[in-house]
Amino acid sequence: MKKKVLLSVLISAMIFVNCKSENPASATSKGNGESSVVMLTNDSFKKLVFNYELNKEWKYEGDMPAIIDFYADWCAPCRQLSPLVDEIAREYKGKIVVYKVDTEKEKALSQSIGITGLPTLLFIPAKGKPSISMGALPKESLVKAINEILLVK
Repeated sequence: MKKKVLLSVLISAMIFVNCKSENPASATSKGNGESSVVMLTNDSFKKLVFNYELNKEWKYEGDMPAIIDFYADWCAPCRQLSPLVDEIAREYKGKIVVYKVDTEKEKALSQSIGITGLPTLLFIPAKGKPSISMGALPKESLVKAINEILLVK
């Protein structure tokens, strides 16, 4: 119940209009080297996060809680969220893993797990089911979600 309430708060805290992944504009080059963030491909997602081809029910493959940022370069809210995700990755290094998925390059993965709007954040606790949030969130909401969903003991 607490997670559902938090998810509702996160969703209501969206401060930007969602981009729809069906309406891509021209892509721009990202060009930043974020060493704390791990870029995922379809294959690495299946190895590190969830092998949706083998498992019908959720089974997290990782040891540490994780956040996955599903984004596209053409999405303005995604570009605004990106520095916050990078900051979170640095601040919580060793406590959580932060992944990013470029939905333009990984269309099969995005479609397979049902990503329909951008940005989408997937909060994955070490044990239990993931929570999802669509839209760019302020840092305070990200930190609250990390503390209440991912780092609960």
